[in-house]
Amino acid sequence: MSDITAVKAPALREIKKGRVRKHIITLLVRNELGVLARIATLIAGKGYNIEGLSVGETHEKGLSRMTIEVIGDDVVIDQVVKQLRKLIDTIKVRDLTDIPHIERELALIKIHTATPRARDEVLRLTEIFRGKIVDVSQSTYTVEITGTEDKINAFIELVKPFGIMEMARTGKVALKREIANTEEEQPWK
Repeated sequence: MSDITAVKAPALREIKKGRVRKHIITLLVRNELGVLARIATLIAGKGYNIEGLSVGETHEKGLSRMTIEVIGDDVVIDQVVKQLRKLIDTIKVRDLTDIPHIERELALIKIHTATPRARDEVLRLTEIFRGKIVDVSQSTYTVEITGTEDKINAFIELVKPFGIMEMARTGKVALKREIANTEEEQPWK
């Protein structure tokens, strides 16, 4: 009889996972029919939900900029970015999460202001947060506020006691921040 020796199976390779966090991805795309659907399908195919989305034309005819907010694993989001770059209608794709960038959001909030005291307080809060009252009725103020997600969330928390009747909020818009290295590159000086 021959000796049977057991061969130990190789250990399973550990698949590296990144941190799960919020990612801000910007895309410059051709303004063509179906581009948004293809991009949304690609992201959904990886099992992620788009938390925020903003799309608009740029200064260049036929091009649109998309800003997508996705909460996900770093490694998979990196794969998503690479696959987005392969789509025919995408011109530029960038994950702004770890690089200096500027991001803003817009919210329209209809607030119940039936009493003079409520009107005064909502007006005061709107001024503090550098918002604008864009519509007035007998019992409501509609406030427009622009800023970071934290700023808008803080404003919402302060006006909740008055009663938020309706709210519409855009997704983020974001651009990479340009950092000048020399004084010659700083046109504002």
